Amino acid sequence: MGIRHILFDLDGTLLPMIQDEFVRFYMPLLAKAYIENGAAIEPEKFISSVWAGYKAMVNNDGSRTNREAFWSHIDKELPFTAEKSEEIALSFYKDAFNKAVCVTRPTPAANQIVKTVREKGMEAYLATNPVFPRCATMNRIRWAGLDAEDFNLITTYEDCVYCKPNPRYFQEILSGCGMDPSECLMVGNDVEEDLSIRSLGVKTFLVTDTMENKKNLPVESEYAGTLEELLKFVKEL
Repeated sequence: MGIRHILFDLDGTLLPMIQDEFVRFYMPLLAKAYIENGAAIEPEKFISSVWAGYKAMVNNDGSRTNREAFWSHIDKELPFTAEKSEEIALSFYKDAFNKAVCVTRPTPAANQIVKTVREKGMEAYLATNPVFPRCATMNRIRWAGLDAEDFNLITTYEDCVYCKPNPRYFQEILSGCGMDPSECLMVGNDVEEDLSIRSLGVKTFLVTDTMENKKNLPVESEYAGTLEELLKFVKEL
């Protein structure tokens, strides 16, 4: 049975970057946005709180959205109402966040890959870890030179109740879109996060340009290669 559906990771895959460089650049900007709005916070403590909020999303048990998991955790760390705190964050992600494009490495190959998938009659899904608001994800899509309209689904923290590497995150996508795992391929650069879908019977293509494997896990993937090699691969499907 052939591949009909391709799920793509974004950060480090279709949008090449070193994740740690990206986070180190934009997190202080986010802290600055709160300080400029009158929050008397220490940037280092605030960033630690954001990381704890991130972990709350990663550990989400499906009983609430990732958005709710994040804000219910970090709300007590900020001197604003939850509504005001999120308003500041969304304003940041729509505007100042775009400065972070300077620590990414966009390549035309990304858009060529997705366009080729569509031209060959397959469906594309953006299975980016849903820890960002939709506006932040739409900006990163734009940085990558991609067209959001090319994706049947884009996962964001507003809509999802699980995160990578929890296989339930991927199961929600497969079930929600009525996909047969044997007809799917996951493309990603993170050994822990993206290859966890293999437990559901989905084949994977590990992108090696900026591969992440922080836990030094054994690398088990049906396919692997650079983005240029991925482009050649999808052309031959």
